[in-house]
Amino acid sequence: MTAVEVIAMRSDALGAWVSFDPIGLYVEPGTTIRWIARANVHTTTAYHPRNDHHSLRIPAGAAPWDSGFLVHPGDHFEVTLTVPGVYDYYCMPHEAAGMVGRIVVGRPDGPGAEAFDYWVGRPGTEGWRPVPEAARRTFPSVAQILVDRRVRPAGPQR
Repeated sequence: MTAVEVIAMRSDALGAWVSFDPIGLYVEPGTTIRWIARANVHTTTAYHPRNDHHSLRIPAGAAPWDSGFLVHPGDHFEVTLTVPGVYDYYCMPHEAAGMVGRIVVGRPDGPGAEAFDYWVGRPGTEGWRPVPEAARRTFPSVAQILVDRRVRPAGPQR
């Protein structure tokens, strides 16, 4: 049986505070991640060039995902992560507000473990979009995820 970890997609009533909860998570390869919308409209979208030309921040051999808009409380989306490495993802409408998350699967390597601008100047990366500054400041560190295994977001908890 596959292990399932739940990540809530949260927001205050006005949408001034948005977050994935937990924002950082450690899992073993083969774990299914289930994102559930609790309030507001959200997506879970992998940092990958196939997703609106975002920079690659998931393992090179992993399939990117995009949930599309989860509109109603209780709407959910699942992905089973099998390739070890760091997976960074974002909420399409709230990325600029810092609604991002990070999952370490097995071992902390791959593009998601690199500096945010590791790709600048490399062939084939023309047109890639950088991670916005607010999002960069929000990500928990890989080291914190390895120690705590589950990192809660800052701000109001619902």
